[in-house]
Amino acid sequence: MKSLKFAIVLLLIFNLYSCKENKSTNSLTLNNTETIAANYSHDVVVPDLDIPWGFTFLPDGSMLINEKSGELIHFKNNKKTTVSGLPEVKVQGQGGLMDIELHPNYAENGWIYLSYASSDSGSGANTTIMRCKLENSSLTNKKVLYKATPDSKRGQHFGSRLAFDNDGYLYFSIGDRGNRDVNPQNIERDGGKVYRLHDDGRIPVDNPFVKDRNAKKAIYSYGHRNPQGMVRHPETGKLWAHEHGPRGGDEINIVEAGKNFGWPVISYGINYSGTKFTEITEKEGMEQPIHQWTPSIAPSGMAFVTSDVYPEFKGNLLVGSLKFQYLDLCVLDGNKVVEERKLIEGLGRVRSIEQGPDGYVYVGVENVGIVKIIPKK
Repeated sequence: MKSLKFAIVLLLIFNLYSCKENKSTNSLTLNNTETIAANYSHDVVVPDLDIPWGFTFLPDGSMLINEKSGELIHFKNNKKTTVSGLPEVKVQGQGGLMDIELHPNYAENGWIYLSYASSDSGSGANTTIMRCKLENSSLTNKKVLYKATPDSKRGQHFGSRLAFDNDGYLYFSIGDRGNRDVNPQNIERDGGKVYRLHDDGRIPVDNPFVKDRNAKKAIYSYGHRNPQGMVRHPETGKLWAHEHGPRGGDEINIVEAGKNFGWPVISYGINYSGTKFTEITEKEGMEQPIHQWTPSIAPSGMAFVTSDVYPEFKGNLLVGSLKFQYLDLCVLDGNKVVEERKLIEGLGRVRSIEQGPDGYVYVGVENVGIVKIIPKK
């Protein structure tokens, strides 16, 4: 009888330990939420925006803002000006006018990069990357650098975040376009990939699959679902990206040449219906995320904080949550997320994040606008 009781106690201890381990690896407790939220306020600096999918700052401190609906706004001196000369944007499901990024040497060359959904067939769409310049509130010198094929009538997973690395290469993401069983694991097809190009659209000769006769030569990594956050680490120079899981299994990854990030062979998520599409979370030859969220937070937008304006933020990562409507401060220890804290909770769906030239953090919030995070004195 005593041995039975002892066994039951051991089993209870084991289960308690397992639950704690599962909680720490899958979804960190959001600590000090009230404390950190109380230390910051926000101002709406650009009001009345619907879905500010991406925005960037020009050298004069003004902003270029992409509305998903297909409008590019120049916000300067508290005035909105609609920029003309946009390419034809196909607004389809999650697709539309999406990210915007300046060339690292923008002050010298004036190049602006856009991602958007476009259609060759008229009945479907896929992600497109364009380079252009801004002259007198109009886009000029337009050149399509990459157009994913084929067009699809599905409305999911256009990806389309843009980022440059320290060597001036352009990276962009394209989601699996809702075709998880065909696109992400096949390097001969677009979709479910991160791509790398020279700034003028040329294929780098050292891209990982450039010598594979049938591969899409611009592919840099594969096995992604829908990356909607991508940014260069300010110290290591490595490319960090996050992506949507299905029901659970949102991920942060460090993108590396030729690596397979596993979707949909491995995942911490399940189908939206509650059924499983895979039984495994690990497999040899497939990368593990450095962090994952279960339940899903639906991450969008991503920025490392380097500014002295926010002592609590500096050196850490900000991620937006569409689903739960907060800004997530991911406290880092090297490449590990050790703590998470909430900001601007309940304001709206956080779509995009940028650190401005003034050192302040700006956040694109759906149906609100661009807000500025302000430390309280």
